[in-house]
Amino acid sequence: MPTAFTKLTGVRHPLVQTGMGWVAGPRLVSAAANAGALGILASATMTVDRLRSAVREVKSRTDQPFGVNLRADAGDARERVAVIVAEGVKVASFALAPSRELIAELKDAGVVVIPSIGARRHAEKVAAWGADAVIVQGGEGGGHTGDVATSVLLPQVVDAVDIPVVGAGGFRDGRGLVAALAYGAAGIAMGTRFLLTSDSTVPDAVKAKYLAAGVKDVTVTTAVDGLPHRMLRSDLVDSLERRGRSRALLHAVRRAAGFRRLSGLTWSQMVRDGLAMKHGKDLGWSQVLLAANTPMLLRASMVEGRTDLGVMASGQVAGVIEDLPSCAELVARVMAEARHALTTLPAPG
Repeated sequence: MPTAFTKLTGVRHPLVQTGMGWVAGPRLVSAAANAGALGILASATMTVDRLRSAVREVKSRTDQPFGVNLRADAGDARERVAVIVAEGVKVASFALAPSRELIAELKDAGVVVIPSIGARRHAEKVAAWGADAVIVQGGEGGGHTGDVATSVLLPQVVDAVDIPVVGAGGFRDGRGLVAALAYGAAGIAMGTRFLLTSDSTVPDAVKAKYLAAGVKDVTVTTAVDGLPHRMLRSDLVDSLERRGRSRALLHAVRRAAGFRRLSGLTWSQMVRDGLAMKHGKDLGWSQVLLAANTPMLLRASMVEGRTDLGVMASGQVAGVIEDLPSCAELVARVMAEARHALTTLPAPG
């Protein structure tokens, strides 16, 4: 099913496995790539050296194209870009819009640049700066999210830019792919659906929590870092929402210190990243500090399996996912469903 996206990236199918922190490591990324999707390695929770070794591990597992997700506002973003260029990574994706200069630097090196955006104006901006494509996440998507549904946002962005658009937020099967193509998209991106595969390294007990969740068990809260964050509702989320700000900040400081040790960042780098995060947003310093805590809350669940101590970022689609296929099985199923949906559409009239 060739589209403008598959032609741009060289993948076989118009599917993207998104760069989820602590989840999208070498095993999941290489499995997605071998299945014909664009696997994206999450680098924000890695040191630069760990990123380099992770990229090389993916390359040892697959000869298919893959990407790396970067934080454009990170203090060491250019070091990470240098790793991507030196290692011959096909795609650079961004959760926040990269600068015009960073886009140009990557494109000059032959890297395809695909930012993720959540508003039409952001898509127009990065397209004008030279981005090769955009991933458009609607409010159904997991993690930090907006309040406009994919069904509204996606066609709006398709109409606004002349580069390939990939829809994200609420997708899990071939019917969703066909719907996105009908809106004018060139593919779909899925996070939660790839998290819930046998190739994902998320602990089985945590996957079971996702599979047991209903649609209404996936909530949006600002209690974690002051920004709207979609995740599974849990006793911890309830506790964070009830907790006073002073107790939340003390907890955040302790967790941020742990993330500093794991990430290799200095306190000054974390403060600089916090300033970048604060820029252009109505965030107080307490919220910035809470944001520094978020990676550790995610790690507790996604790596350590401690859902009592961590949060579980999730798309709303978790409420309708019921199994754990391999990436190969998932991609084959999605493409078969899409072809079936296309051949069984009712005839006009």
